Amino acid sequence: MSEKPITGEKRAFMTGNEVVAWAALAAKAEIMYGYPITPQNEIMHYWTRQAPKFNRRFLQTEDELSAGFTTVGGVLAGLKAFTATAGPGNTLMQEPMSMAEAMRLPTVTIIQQRGGPSTATVIYSQQEVTLTTYGGNGEGMRIVYSTSNHQELFDYTIKAFNVAWKYRFPTFVLGDGYQAKMRESVTLYDPDEKGVEYVAPEAYVGKPGTPGVDREPGLYRNTYNTEEELFEVLQQHFADFNKMAPEIIEYDQEATDDADVIVIGHGVVFRGVRDAVKELRAEGLKVGYFRPITLRPFPAEQLKAIATGNRKLLIAESAEGQLAKLVKDAIYGCTAEIVPYFRPGLGITTEQIVAKVKEVL
Repeated sequence: MSEKPITGEKRAFMTGNEVVAWAALAAKAEIMYGYPITPQNEIMHYWTRQAPKFNRRFLQTEDELSAGFTTVGGVLAGLKAFTATAGPGNTLMQEPMSMAEAMRLPTVTIIQQRGGPSTATVIYSQQEVTLTTYGGNGEGMRIVYSTSNHQELFDYTIKAFNVAWKYRFPTFVLGDGYQAKMRESVTLYDPDEKGVEYVAPEAYVGKPGTPGVDREPGLYRNTYNTEEELFEVLQQHFADFNKMAPEIIEYDQEATDDADVIVIGHGVVFRGVRDAVKELRAEGLKVGYFRPITLRPFPAEQLKAIATGNRKLLIAESAEGQLAKLVKDAIYGCTAEIVPYFRPGLGITTEQIVAKVKEVL
């Protein structure tokens, strides 16, 4: 067995959950904490199948709340720790992730969205956008990548560990049940061979030496005695988040310069958006697309720059306006008209988007 999980490049055909497990191995994650919930279960299964071969570890906790808090504990101990969940589990994890936000802990969480509210379906949705970007009782100071295919699941899971440890904010990879369960081709690779520079984890607690004498003392808190004290701490967090945002923000756009309609979609829905725009352009229709890859921080300025004139922004999402809320906040004051195409809990096909654009035109 190789000392590394992956050497060279390997073309594979596998499920999205399997891709995530291999990506975490490639990113040198050391331990996963988790609790079973569909549709992310196989991330745990594949991780536990491979981890012992590479001296990695796994702990199944009694519930998702515990999985979140043990991930926090692993990070405090200096481990590259991560967890994965979905739906009701994502709801439960908002308390430990709020704690991670307050204490500036580089947790990594994989979300494979399922239908809601509550148990609902175990299949698919994009209904966990609001929960993942602004969940908990904080201000949403977290990083959220929205993936659309298996290659992105691999790439952004690797990136999530480095970004989390570099900037010290909770980081999420937001997939969905379709990506989790379907199989498609992906290129697995060793990040070292691609020149990826790993950000090394560092223990928050248990460091050698006397605090204040041999080293700077660490003060990690999520509880404050007065409103003024909390306010002051938050100002520094906001400043750090806003300074980081331009370095983090990712988006994609195509054919927007002369577009009468710009279709906005994220995640797996973007696949239909991309193909619909290509088909409509071939018919001579002036249609483009805008895709936010980071939902938090959101590419607000980039979207605002094209939300001008008499254009229409057709927002296609498998939720009742959760992406639309982010868009409306980003383009407040712009003249473009928002046209909703909301299908909560349902997939959206290329054909449906083509038909909707033609209806709008």
